[in-house]
Amino acid sequence: MKKREFLKTSAILSAGALIAPAVATSCMNGSAKDGATASLVVQDDDGEFLQPELGYAFDALEPNIDAMTMELHYEKHHAGYTRKLNAALKVADMHSTDIYKIFASVSDYGMDIRNNGGGYFNHNLYWKFMSPDGGGEPTGELASALASNFGSFSEFKDLFSATAGSQFGSGWAWLILNDDGKLQVTSTPNQDNPLMDISPVKGTPLLNVDVWEHAYYLHYQNMRASYIEAYWNVIDWKFVESLYNDAVSS
Repeated sequence: MKKREFLKTSAILSAGALIAPAVATSCMNGSAKDGATASLVVQDDDGEFLQPELGYAFDALEPNIDAMTMELHYEKHHAGYTRKLNAALKVADMHSTDIYKIFASVSDYGMDIRNNGGGYFNHNLYWKFMSPDGGGEPTGELASALASNFGSFSEFKDLFSATAGSQFGSGWAWLILNDDGKLQVTSTPNQDNPLMDISPVKGTPLLNVDVWEHAYYLHYQNMRASYIEAYWNVIDWKFVESLYNDAVSS
């Protein structure tokens, strides 16, 4: 069997399997919830963080995101952040592992918790923001809100792409609902996110894009802009809209 066929088959076979028995899930405000937001954070009964299932085959996003990048990104980088976060929490003897509370006071903790906690959570979102059936434009209330806040979807897209492209070094670009109830585009370095108390711009994440080189370098080399443009072809706007609806109703 060819490697790509193996990767695809393995991902499909594992899609229906449970990560671990008796898991607890959290949504954006830290409480259990059904629907699209239910698997953002996955923990076992002891509070250990588990890496959520990817939900699609490694090659399902091609030609926009290649299978090898997906495999390495998910199985090495994201898995590593998950493992190191749990190890850092044990070293710190932390028994309360509500990740939203951790982010809200992350300045009180060491860089291992900040970096790996962000790496775990940011990637949980990133995989959910992409779908083999993604692309196009949002509809409904989210589309109206984007037009109201940015002028048009096209202007939002240009701003988000420019923000992602101009992030110096490693980091993320974000669409958030800020504390004033407005949509805003921002960026964070390394594995920081807008839920953290150290973030200069805070809010509820609604969309992100990973601009660490490991997210695109195998296929796009140094052409970050090309990767960002391809990202628009796989965005799952239904999931983004579900986060937006949850955020404005909370």
